[in-house]
Amino acid sequence: MKAMILAAGYGTRLRPYTDHTPKPLFTIAGRPLLDMIIDQLQKAGCEAVIVNTHHLHHKVEAFLASQKYNLEVYTRFEPQILGTGGAIKNVADFWDKEPFMVVNADIVADIDLTEVYNTHCRHHPPATLVLCDDPAFNSVVVNQNKWITGFSNPADGSLPSGDLLTFTGIQVWEPQVLDYIPQNTFYSSIDAFKKILADGERLRAFITPKRRWQDIGTPQSYRQAAIKKAFPKAYQSAFASPPGDQIHWEKLKGDGSERQWHRLTAANQALIMVDHGIRQTEAVAEIDSFVHLGRHLYRQGVSVPKIYFHDTFSGLVFLQDLGDVHLQQTVQSEDDLTVIGLYKSVIEQIIKLSRNGADKFDRNWTYQTPEYDQALILEKECRYFLTAFLNGYLGFKQAFEDFEADFRSLADKALQYPTMGFMHRDMQSRNIMIKDRKIYFIDFQGGRMGPIQYDLASLLIDPYVELPHAIQTQLIDYSLQKLSSVSEFNSENFLSCYHYCKLTRNLQILGAYAYLSKAKGKRYFESYIPAAVRSLKSNLDAGGQKEFPTLSAIVQKVCRHMKID
Repeated sequence: MKAMILAAGYGTRLRPYTDHTPKPLFTIAGRPLLDMIIDQLQKAGCEAVIVNTHHLHHKVEAFLASQKYNLEVYTRFEPQILGTGGAIKNVADFWDKEPFMVVNADIVADIDLTEVYNTHCRHHPPATLVLCDDPAFNSVVVNQNKWITGFSNPADGSLPSGDLLTFTGIQVWEPQVLDYIPQNTFYSSIDAFKKILADGERLRAFITPKRRWQDIGTPQSYRQAAIKKAFPKAYQSAFASPPGDQIHWEKLKGDGSERQWHRLTAANQALIMVDHGIRQTEAVAEIDSFVHLGRHLYRQGVSVPKIYFHDTFSGLVFLQDLGDVHLQQTVQSEDDLTVIGLYKSVIEQIIKLSRNGADKFDRNWTYQTPEYDQALILEKECRYFLTAFLNGYLGFKQAFEDFEADFRSLADKALQYPTMGFMHRDMQSRNIMIKDRKIYFIDFQGGRMGPIQYDLASLLIDPYVELPHAIQTQLIDYSLQKLSSVSEFNSENFLSCYHYCKLTRNLQILGAYAYLSKAKGKRYFESYIPAAVRSLKSNLDAGGQKEFPTLSAIVQKVCRHMKID
């Protein structure tokens, strides 16, 4: 048996994702769809496959050239798309005298292709079409004896009697069908089938259950197929058993991220699915960093959730379920002594994160910047504060240039005495989970090399908790004590860096809260803005208003504007 995979289309309904990746290379459970189809054909006894190409043809051809199959795989480039029938006619020199199979490259099908081919060979009609019942696409008329009698057309007033079914894109042809297709022109295979029926010939229907077939022609249908195939693999990896058919879905509430979080439970065991969305760029993306950094930190013994399975094109990551209790919730219900003890445990884990995470760290894993540097501070913290908070949220009209001297001085001082290691960069209480009395860090995808002082500042000035100043002081002293047992450093220099990291982090917090509440409509972030302003004012005052005069003056104005003491 020989076969053809129709893979030349533009994938218009899947834009913008098909602007950089051809639809046949979309992945299902981490595997390109084209590879899955070739594997199915190979298992069905196919001896040779030809793939037609057009849109982003070089990527399809490069992928196939990189693979090793136990059958011959050829490509045929179409300078102009020829349609389904025209494409099959265009490779007439590839076919022999035996029936051949044709499969669309935009379907996921759990169908026995050997059975399809053998069924065709028992009857030897001009063609056998694999059909299923899908009301969204039903258009093929089939009689009770499984013979195709026509094709529906909304513009047609009459239809042959029979059931309507959907053509799955899997078919077997006799070579004689090629005679119904003109040479070197765009032509639909359906038009050829209509001619065959008009000549009194019959077409065979091979009917399969709908659950065994999925079209991936739209983002929604692709996402459904990707999840359907990926979850069993993740569950098997996590629990060494299949999930079964009864799966409970629970959508979880996220914070600032656009990602979607779901808890999937089967047989009383749950996984968390993080949906980053279908890949939109060929560059390193957030999901790449999430996976690379998550697996790296887990290998290094850092308390992060275990990643069981991922597919970076479909955007899906399945990981360990850490429950629903984060540090903010815990702190609100405990006395000061318990809170201090809990924060000391977190600090010990931050030190481990910084040291172990830096070991064997690959800077290529980062999707933003590989290091916490001056450019990042100026753009993602200082300018963010000015544009999103001062101008966007408060409606001020401030120019970056008026603050540039202060901002540059602040950036220089924040980087003057760093204790470098792996930096989480969003070490706030909602990113710290507590399960079975153990601390876990989540949302580590923004990690990079940087000063541990920044993560400590993020933890201790966190507006979600608003720790009293006395407790903050006690905890930073504890940090110095624990760090001194593992490395040598100058405590005065360490505290200097910590002080300025509190300021840069504070600017970032206000920029983020303002953007999320104003631009993204997530108004619950507004309630934490006053705490962040109080923290910024307090930390600026601690250094003296002359150190950053323009920044100090605008914060005083903000306090008056917001009526904050």
